[in-house]
Amino acid sequence: MTSWTIANVRPWGAAPVDLTIDGTEITGVRPAGTARPDSESVDGRGLLALPGFVNAHAHVDKSWWGQPWVSYGGEPTTQGRIAHERAERDRYGIPGVDGTVAVLREYLRHGTTATRTHVDVDLGLGLRGIEVVREAADRLDGAIDVEIVAFPQDGVIRRPGVLDLLDRAAQAGATSIGGLDPAGIDRDPVAQLDGLFEIAERRGVGLDIHLHDGGELGAFQYELIIDRTLRTGLQGRVTVSHGFALGELAPDRQRALLDDGGEAGISWATVAPVRTAPLPWRGMAERGIGIGLGTDGIRDLWSPFGDGDLLRIALGFARLHGLRTDEELTAAVELATTKAAPFVHRERHDLVPGARADLVLIDAQNVPDALVRVPPRALVVAGGRVVARDGEVLLNA
Repeated sequence: MTSWTIANVRPWGAAPVDLTIDGTEITGVRPAGTARPDSESVDGRGLLALPGFVNAHAHVDKSWWGQPWVSYGGEPTTQGRIAHERAERDRYGIPGVDGTVAVLREYLRHGTTATRTHVDVDLGLGLRGIEVVREAADRLDGAIDVEIVAFPQDGVIRRPGVLDLLDRAAQAGATSIGGLDPAGIDRDPVAQLDGLFEIAERRGVGLDIHLHDGGELGAFQYELIIDRTLRTGLQGRVTVSHGFALGELAPDRQRALLDDGGEAGISWATVAPVRTAPLPWRGMAERGIGIGLGTDGIRDLWSPFGDGDLLRIALGFARLHGLRTDEELTAAVELATTKAAPFVHRERHDLVPGARADLVLIDAQNVPDALVRVPPRALVVAGGRVVARDGEVLLNA
């Protein structure tokens, strides 16, 4: 159907409305029962309506989803997990189109309609992982909007030739290039960041840097990133992923970094993992520092955990940060939806005219109720098409 109506839904728990969809876009929001009588209609049954979820930090190329259970192995450190993955990935056909499609279908089933995914670029794979992810997204006919970050999971400076691969990935259409623990992995933060920022500035792409290093070592690298962002004019185009150290610092040190990070337009992506320090999310919001939520990898050689449900990640964020009030719980859901629009280069992502027609219907009393119970998704609309109903994806791939 080209033009149709999803009738009697409650955006963000408000009064019931009829949403008119034309092509891939929401074109009208009217009081329930007042939609054009000549349009086709789907009954929303008075359900809670939210924008489609935006997964701001994913690794869709890494999963063994759809295969028999893979027991976790490897040393419990970042370097240990990298080495284990490199040794075992070929055995499980990683990266593979079928596994990537399976992950993207799980995203859609749970209501995620856009994702920013890191895709491994290294000396063994070259750019093959990017080709795999693009083919997987094509199999789903663009139902889920996929942005690619070319990611050097095995390091940059310590692997001569990786900077050239990242440059080629930027030329080939990756919207961002990544980095990984410039100090902890490469042990040369100046060289890694100089190389990454040079490519980003020259090719006009963004930067998204995984930073696991804690405490003052992490803070030192934030300072280097902020300095280079301001000097290269890349304000608003640089993201720190994970960034656990920010929550570990003394209040005065934290505030100074927040002030400088806000000036540089740095954003943060987190998966809100247990046993990590809470982020100073209120101070970040006050300074315009964007926060995106993501699933990270799911069922991969790093960890057996994850189910692709971003609403569950928002619940984890709420619990990690001690959120209780309705306003706070709603804010956590906003991080997974409207507030994540910049992570996938959207000016708006909401249930409003002019936005892409991405929405999720949930049988819940209100937004806080949906967050704390994480009910099944009754209906998922992506790009103006019904793509999932009652937890089942309707697309063939």
